[in-house]
Amino acid sequence: MELQETVTANPKQLETPKKKRLSSFDKKNGQLIWWIMLIPGLIFTLIFKYGPMFGIIISFQEFGLGSTSFFGNEWNGFDNFTYAFQLKAFGQSIKNTLIIAGSKVVLGIVVPLLLALLINEVGKKWFAKIVQTAYFLPFFLSWVILGGIFSQMFSYNGIINTMVEFFGHERILFLLDNNWFRTIVILSDVWKGMGYNMIIFLAAITGVDMSLHEAAEIDGANRLQRVWHITLPGILPTVALISTLSISGILNGNFDQVYILYNPMVYAGGDIIDTFIYRQIAENLDTGMGVSSAVGLMKSIIGGVLVGGTYYFAYKKFGYRIF
Repeated sequence: MELQETVTANPKQLETPKKKRLSSFDKKNGQLIWWIMLIPGLIFTLIFKYGPMFGIIISFQEFGLGSTSFFGNEWNGFDNFTYAFQLKAFGQSIKNTLIIAGSKVVLGIVVPLLLALLINEVGKKWFAKIVQTAYFLPFFLSWVILGGIFSQMFSYNGIINTMVEFFGHERILFLLDNNWFRTIVILSDVWKGMGYNMIIFLAAITGVDMSLHEAAEIDGANRLQRVWHITLPGILPTVALISTLSISGILNGNFDQVYILYNPMVYAGGDIIDTFIYRQIAENLDTGMGVSSAVGLMKSIIGGVLVGGTYYFAYKKFGYRIF
């Protein structure tokens, strides 16, 4: 009887409370401050990222050494693009870029992934930390430093040729041979950057549910089987993310590295799109800027298409979304 009177007296107590709709700019819930904190980054992006994109018009102009602004120059349509495609060095630079950058992208994912899987299986954690640090340290060294080191190592009288001669072979001009130059550029870049992706993969491995490993071990699965059927599928979204981000650099052969190591003797095998653009400006200030801008625009468009295609493939194949 008392309960009935209470319900009758307070009928609103039995009503389901309505969820309060939060506004994105609700001061009480602290959302406004986060939007304000985005403003400096947004301004910086608009000025230094989107602002320079206005210079794309150089690709369609006769922009030379005497040009002082983007206005008042003669428009030439797609002549800069046509001229670039007619250059033999441009076609060779595209081929070199695809070989060098493509190899870097593939090995830059496979090698760190294998290292992360191996280190994760190491029982001695102190040893695993030492190995991680050793692999990660080269990432902090610039190519200005590493370029001098590799130039000395692979020189005719360097330590590599000394070892080659010790084993009964003739000394090799590594940095003057097109095939050897590509190999050195690819492997040295993978060596330098493998520690970074390795750390990312190790972090992803720690997120795999350990109960799955315990259940598989009870069922009699060995370490290799657990890695193949549990660890790899568990970090597949991270691998897809790294692959998507890396594919955007398929036309970037790393200008710093190649420019420091290469020379005219290896233009045929080592000249990439970025070094081609640089040489066009350096060798011909009157027309080189327009041609270089046209090549850079084509490179950006192709890179954007590749990123979009890779992202779509990752979404359809693995159900992974970045946004």
